Amino acid sequence: MSKVIVDLKEALAGLEDGMTIVVGGFGLCGIPEKSIQVIRDKGTKDLTVVSNNCGVDDFGLGILLSNRQVKKMISSYVGENKTFERQFLDGELEVELTPQGTLAERLRAGGAGIPGFYTRTGVGTPIAEGKEVKNFDGTDYLLERGITGDYGLVKAWKADKLGNLVFHKTARNFNPLCAAAGKITVAEVEEIVEVGELDPDEIHTPGIYVQHVYLGENYEKRIERQVLKEEK
Repeated sequence: MSKVIVDLKEALAGLEDGMTIVVGGFGLCGIPEKSIQVIRDKGTKDLTVVSNNCGVDDFGLGILLSNRQVKKMISSYVGENKTFERQFLDGELEVELTPQGTLAERLRAGGAGIPGFYTRTGVGTPIAEGKEVKNFDGTDYLLERGITGDYGLVKAWKADKLGNLVFHKTARNFNPLCAAAGKITVAEVEEIVEVGELDPDEIHTPGIYVQHVYLGENYEKRIERQVLKEEK
């Protein structure tokens, strides 16, 4: 059965105030630009957003912050977004900072149906506050909970009509993890092929994790911070 849709608004119609979304991307690479825009226009608020970072002020997840639609961010890096900084310091935004590897594993665990796991990362730091500590073989470990979302929003390079996904280079970052961790996963793609055209060995996310596939156009793919070599 084809999972291809022509209207993202349909796929996100069930997104309600107070829900949790897990969003793929690394910086501005591999982000679901179109889905974020639809949520902005839809006006859904009090969202908990799980993503490695929160875009920039006027692009990516940053536009949801600017529109005051985000109640809580669970992320590992927030350095490029002044709106994020201001809302956090003003007490308008709840933030759960999570080490990057731990965040990735929490999403992977959630997608695999694992409610929690132990890790050494964060032991003896503020990250450990309020968390269970258990000793294994003389070493302390923190209990971290798996993460799932009401919706998973991802950006892929190619898909077939059954929702099998292929990501392109750096865009294969948090996207496969978020695809698995979403109860309803919406995948934006740049190309859709017929079933059987993808080599099984090149598929990064099996279609079983994906409910909707949307063919997007004119992706901006903005560079988060452009650094040029100075001429001598």
